[in-house]
Parts: sequence; structure tokens; C-alpha cells
Amino acid sequence: MNATQTLVALWTLVFKEIKRFTRIWPQTLLPPSITMAMYFIIFGNLIGSRIGEMDGYSYMDFIVPGLIMMSVITNSYSNVASSFFSNKFQRSVEELMVSPMPNWVILSGFILGGMARGLGVGLIVTIVSLFFTRLSVEHPLLTVLVVVLTSALFSIGGFINALMANKFDDISIVPTFILTPLTYLGGVFYSISMLPSFWQGVSMLNPILYMVNVFRYGFLGVSDIPVVWALAAVFAFIVVLFFVALAMLERGKGIRS
Repeated sequence: MNATQTLVALWTLVFKEIKRFTRIWPQTLLPPSITMAMYFIIFGNLIGSRIGEMDGYSYMDFIVPGLIMMSVITNSYSNVASSFFSNKFQRSVEELMVSPMPNWVILSGFILGGMARGLGVGLIVTIVSLFFTRLSVEHPLLTVLVVVLTSALFSIGGFINALMANKFDDISIVPTFILTPLTYLGGVFYSISMLPSFWQGVSMLNPILYMVNVFRYGFLGVSDIPVVWALAAVFAFIVVLFFVALAMLERGKGIRS
């Protein structure tokens, strides 16, 4: 395939993924916004009024970046995991594998589709948050950069999950038992400076902590960890997982019997 054909193939695959989740928007876009609105009401208004300030900001302002990032993570991951596994289950993925499209185009198409949903839901949640607080963005470019990188990282993670899954139940195991706990323990609702030193050290092993803190730094200018370290960690995870996913796809992991 030449460069033009490659771009057409990539765009076609991305467009198909975007059309897939926008066609069923009451299931893919509406529930996350309602869920996050409940978080804003319960944690931000009701509990936040009792907690007061955290790191010099109202509790509502403190948790908003984390909740936006939570929605981006979960939707980027789940979109790719469910979409690619559905292709496996219906055996339509075989048509992609025998097509002249390079494997990196197939992988990139699903990743970009997952990013589109994750970023779209993140934007919706951001708009919803404006009904509860006034957002200020201290570092706009950094904020956009980290949310794009995070959506890419978890889209790749969703792809790997789909490759390894043998049944539909398998694509819910990682989000339920790994992704959700790591997200809640990733500093969304609290600053790790509140924890004892031992648990602060344990928290540093949680990759989501880095993404949430950089995103919060982009909004508020405060972070529990050095921003440069966090960005470097996200970049490293993306590079490693992309090539792992590509190698698995080229070997036909989970596709070829």
C-alpha cells in the first residue's frame, strides 16, 4: 500500500469506530455524563462541603480534574476492548487480517477510535462540571497533552485485553478488578500527602496516579509528584504497550487458533 492508500484505510477504520459508538450514544456517551454528575453532587457538594479545602482549593475544584480523567480512562479502554473483541467474536477481524492493511494501521485505527470516545466523554464531563464549579486552566497545552496521551495509553490497554480475551466476560475482568481500583486509588478524591509515608510509597506504583496528578497540575497548578517524571512515565508506557500490542497482533495472538 502507498501512503495515500494507507491514510484512506486508517481514516476508514477510525470513521467506522466513531460511527459505531456515536450510533448508540445513549449507551456510550450519556451514562458516563450522568454518573459523573452524581459524583459532582455527592462528593463535590455534599461531602466536599464538610471536607473544606484540599491543597488550597475547594474540594469540588480539586476532584474535577480527577473525575474528568477517570471518564477518559474508562471510556478509552472499554471502547477498544469491546469493539475489537466483537470483531473477533463475529470473525470479521479475519477480513482485516487478510486485507493489505499493515498491522500497525489496524492497531492505530482502533486506538484512535478509542481515543475519540474517551476524549469525547471527557469533554462532555468537563461541560457538565461547569454547572457545579468554575474551571480555570493554568497550563492549557499540558492539560491537552496529558489527556490525549492518557486516552492513547488506555486505548492500547483495551486492545491488548481484547486480544487476550476468549469470551465476553474476559473483557470485564481487567476493568473491574484492576482498572477501577487503580483509578479510585490514583488520587482522584484525595492528595497522597494525606497518607502515611508507607502508603505514599505504595501509591507511587500506581501509574494512574501520575496521569491524574499531571492533569490536575494543568488545571490547578498543584501536583503530588514531579510533572516531568509523570509525563516520562506515560510516554514510556505508551511506547512499550504499543509495540507489545503490535507484536501480539502480528503473531495472531487470540485470533489464530
